[in-house]
Amino acid sequence: MTLLPRPSVRNQRRLTRGMQLLLVGIIVYGVLYSQPKAITNGSLALLITFAPAILERNYRVPLDPWLGLWITLAVFLHTMGSAGLYGAIGWWDHLTHAMSASVVAGIGYTFARAIHLHHEDIHIPSRFAFVFILIFVMAFGVIWELFEFGLDVAAAGTGIQMPLSQHGIDDTVRDMMFNTLGALVVATFGQVHLSGVAESVLESLGAPDR
Repeated sequence: MTLLPRPSVRNQRRLTRGMQLLLVGIIVYGVLYSQPKAITNGSLALLITFAPAILERNYRVPLDPWLGLWITLAVFLHTMGSAGLYGAIGWWDHLTHAMSASVVAGIGYTFARAIHLHHEDIHIPSRFAFVFILIFVMAFGVIWELFEFGLDVAAAGTGIQMPLSQHGIDDTVRDMMFNTLGALVVATFGQVHLSGVAESVLESLGAPDR
């Protein structure tokens, strides 16, 4: 499977800086107009956008421009949705679920690949990795929906507005469908992009690969 087109490092940095500036704007808006949801979502998303650079600089994990932009874009789209686009654009929620699921799938594959490299008795064929990614994301999706349900219960009991909420069983089923779509994209294309990440994670932890 060939690699997906990737942006240059310069373009990736420009796009990332642009999204970070918009996230700062959301935080400032939340502070000025007393919107704790905007402050919380914007701050968390802004911190996550620095994760690719930190992984590369401090832990020497190779994240090519496509991967760095992928992680940043996923949290940015969710934050923009929480800022009002979820209600204004019907398909925005589907887009963010597919993107978030793809990031979860990438994390799941990286850890599975690291186990495959580190333990001589464990062998994970690429075809099984495809199935593993799907199952991993679907299981995480179930846990996430239960988490949202718990927030709904807490909001009803305390009257405090939560950053996440469910919108009925139909919405939950659609969320799971788009979670699966995001997992399929990673299962099909992501293994090539992530092949070197697990090896570097092991090296940074001092664990020899096989």
